[in-house]
Amino acid sequence: MIIGVPKEVKDHETRVGLVPGNVTALREAGHRVLVQATAGLGSSITDEEYARNGAEILPDAADVWKRADIVVKVKEPQPSEYPHFRRGLVLFTYLHLAPLPVLTEKLVTAGVNSVAYETIRESDGSLPLLTPMSEVAGRMAVQIGARYLEAPNGGRGVLLGGVPGVRPANVVILGGGVVGHNSAKIAVGMGARVTIIDRNLNRLRDLDDIYNSQIITMASNSWSIREALRDADLVIGAVLIPGASAPRVVRRDMLPDMKRGAVMVDVSIDQGGCFETSHATTHTDPVYFVDNVLHYCVSNMPAAVPHTSTYGLTNATLPYLLELANRGLAGACAESKAICEGVNTCNGYITYPAVAESQGRDWKELSAVL
Repeated sequence: MIIGVPKEVKDHETRVGLVPGNVTALREAGHRVLVQATAGLGSSITDEEYARNGAEILPDAADVWKRADIVVKVKEPQPSEYPHFRRGLVLFTYLHLAPLPVLTEKLVTAGVNSVAYETIRESDGSLPLLTPMSEVAGRMAVQIGARYLEAPNGGRGVLLGGVPGVRPANVVILGGGVVGHNSAKIAVGMGARVTIIDRNLNRLRDLDDIYNSQIITMASNSWSIREALRDADLVIGAVLIPGASAPRVVRRDMLPDMKRGAVMVDVSIDQGGCFETSHATTHTDPVYFVDNVLHYCVSNMPAAVPHTSTYGLTNATLPYLLELANRGLAGACAESKAICEGVNTCNGYITYPAVAESQGRDWKELSAVL
């Protein structure tokens, strides 16, 4: 197989789909690896490092896309990349298609076989390729929120951990999954008062056991969310339904009751966002205000720490990529139910029901079209 790694083109996306060690592993398995020149520089990886490990360095993205059997990326293709789509190409990347009907249509029309990192699911229910970036985003959300709470950045002027004699900030985390747990870990460590709201009572019990008296847990409903938001300095949206649009758990009419200069960080924005007032922003223009509440909704947060993120992500993706390269898509799906779960489009059809339902479209079972 020929595996291609183009340079990411999304705003300030400085992660990369493979690291040099991955190239060595693929080469040892008998595959060729094509890397676009300077693709790894944002993650502090030089072309020379890739070349030393056996990659072929190509000058532009078009050659990588054209010659590769499998294209490995980090973020969903951008409009400038749509012309590279072709029937039979395997695309292995984060897709988050539910809120992206145009991209979905382009993939379907071109016949691209797309395997989404975020929907690969193991038999125990875990999402192994979503987890590392959820860990990064969850930890970053608190750092980012603390920075935007500073008055020069538009916030209330509150120090997250307070000081002796002055109470710390109130941090409300909506969702107790991987993002929420990692946000809580950092917020508690910084001395904030932390409330986690989730609809899964067993998950709340687990978090209560982990953090003991260091956090407050609340069952999720519109009343509890509204009440928690009234006293919140920082709100982190960490709600996930794998492959589907995130539910809007914070309604527009809740914002007027919040503190002026409170900060909301929507980590769910990749799946459309869990605040009704959310819309995707970029690292270039990351924030906006609604009712004097600051919103941070950058859809590729981990790109701000690309070295950590790239190595964390590729540690997780390589075993699945080797399966795809060694067996081909059909063979990999025959051997791995997890990879089957990752296939979102195949041979001109949507094959992931949550994507189709989010967009009001039809879908087909993967076994019927592969």
